[in-house]
Amino acid sequence: MPLSDFERYPLTFGPSPMHPLTRLSEHLGGARIWAKREDVNSGLAYGGNKTRKLEYLVPDALAQGADTLVSIGGLQSNHTRQVAAVAAKLGLKAVLVQENWVDWPDSLNDRVGNILLSRIMGAEVRLDPAGFGIGIKSSWQKAIDDVRERGGTPYAIPAGASDHRLGGLGFANWAYEVEQQERELGVFFDTIVVCSVTGSTHAGMIAGFAGQDRPRRVIGIDASAKIDETREQVARIARNTAALIGLDRDLSDDEITVLEGWAGDYYGIPVESTLEAMRLSGGLEGMIIDPVYEGKSMAGLIDLVTSGDIPKDSTVLYAHLGGQPAINAYSALFR
Repeated sequence: MPLSDFERYPLTFGPSPMHPLTRLSEHLGGARIWAKREDVNSGLAYGGNKTRKLEYLVPDALAQGADTLVSIGGLQSNHTRQVAAVAAKLGLKAVLVQENWVDWPDSLNDRVGNILLSRIMGAEVRLDPAGFGIGIKSSWQKAIDDVRERGGTPYAIPAGASDHRLGGLGFANWAYEVEQQERELGVFFDTIVVCSVTGSTHAGMIAGFAGQDRPRRVIGIDASAKIDETREQVARIARNTAALIGLDRDLSDDEITVLEGWAGDYYGIPVESTLEAMRLSGGLEGMIIDPVYEGKSMAGLIDLVTSGDIPKDSTVLYAHLGGQPAINAYSALFR
């Protein structure tokens, strides 16, 4: 059925704002770059891209009579922080499994940033030593079972809200939002650059843009350092979402682009290009990006523009997905 027929619980201020990154564009000397800002688009705990996804999961959770949202992520998960915020907003409980996804030597990693905010909002935070992986985890299943045993009604939300039947709808809607804003602004973005890890942000965009009249490149920059898993998950979620919203054709392989080269060796560990991208966007635009996601997607954008892979006559939309609270766990990098 069409996307407009899916129930949506508004958690954002409306369409996320977009603006030109004039100084960054001039510095790189290539394409014109704009940003669309998921990081400043909700009143819930600094917002971010997962808030937009949760707008489509909330009606399903409420319809099922859930009283507890149960999700999973790393110690500095932006997603679990947004789940905690949404639960607080709805008067529900939140149980969050926080795994050790990043082998990062910051002694405050499990006490500052995202996880601190989740605790402030009253979530039950469960620390787990398991490492990074985008698949389904036994610790999450146990948390779901524990809620049931206590007499609660859990609603299971996978990592990043990604591998969920409705997980791609938020960013399919984002694609329609872009089309509307383009009409209002008199601009067309021939290239979209977004970070890809659990996959449904990028996948939802692909599905949403696939139903529009004008073709464009939707480039995912891998930050998982597990490129094959990420590509497979993006493709699967994109195709499932496209079918869900009634796209009357199959997505072609060339519509699904996930590029590697900026993730480094491990998820969540910044490399020199990450830090350079953070300094550049901060120093030229006052736009703060994080070392886990946006620092890597911006590093990709910088190289693609400067190399000419994204042509000089392009107009590029950079999807800023949020995630800045995690910077608190990386303070040693900027002493």
